Amino acid sequence: MPQQQQEQNLAKPGSVLPFYQAFAASAVAACTGEIATMPIDTVKVRLQLQGTSQSQTVKYKGTLSTLVTVARQEGVMSLYKGLVPGLHRQVLLGGVRIAAYAPIRDYYASLLHEQPGHTSIPTKIAAALSAGTLAVLVGNPTDVLKCRMQAQGKPAPGVAAKYPSALAAYRIIARQEGIRALWTGTTPNIARNSVVNAAELATYDQIKEVLMHSFGLNDDIYCHLSASLCAGFLAVTAGSPFDVIKSRCMVLSAKGDYRGVGHVVMQTLRLEGPLAFWSGYGANFARLSIWNVCMFLTLEQLRKLLGAAQTAH
Repeated sequence: MPQQQQEQNLAKPGSVLPFYQAFAASAVAACTGEIATMPIDTVKVRLQLQGTSQSQTVKYKGTLSTLVTVARQEGVMSLYKGLVPGLHRQVLLGGVRIAAYAPIRDYYASLLHEQPGHTSIPTKIAAALSAGTLAVLVGNPTDVLKCRMQAQGKPAPGVAAKYPSALAAYRIIARQEGIRALWTGTTPNIARNSVVNAAELATYDQIKEVLMHSFGLNDDIYCHLSASLCAGFLAVTAGSPFDVIKSRCMVLSAKGDYRGVGHVVMQTLRLEGPLAFWSGYGANFARLSIWNVCMFLTLEQLRKLLGAAQTAH
């Protein structure tokens, strides 16, 4: 009887938050993860951008060494370069891709006549891919700005920084390079966000379902922590190549060296070999694992505060 009652509760219409509440919770949760991981994210971008020029010497050698080098040479606050556009990015990209996932998943499930609480893995992956694509189309300019601000080092004495602030940077890029420059790297960014979304949200969704239904775990912090760590590992492993190409496209366009996604891929492969697509893997794994834990734990608590019941899977 308790099991039947639980299944009825999972299917109640009131258990689903209105989209504006889901979006707000998702945006706050994503921003929490961004603030917690910004220094590691800056390290990841610096490592990913090494090797974009044949003449460039290797300056950074590992996550911890890069963290110390940047902090010592440019100051600790340089590790937080790109935080403001990073928060812009999480409100748009994070808010849309996370909040849109559940309604898209449920819509696809209804089209395929799947029972509530028993959504198939392919349906979850398709929903994650769709939500990731939608988020990039909305928020790509924030990603371009974040990458560029993280990539710029400490200016020489007497030389002003190219991007003095986030809002000024949007205007500078649009004025000097055109509005379309804000959507540079959209293709690899869609690929990256779609893959990460599928590996992250669909995996979290599925692992959480297995832990609850097959292992008897409650919908609590231990279940959320286990599912988020597994999702983080799969997301960074699958998404790293797309993340490297996305970062390089967005930064190279500022230098006038961008000739398209294909050119970036071939140059990376020719000059550095296939392993370059996993540049900064350690930093990326550390960042995404911590980000996932912060984001999913915050999201689940916010959902409960807003009155959402246990979500159907």
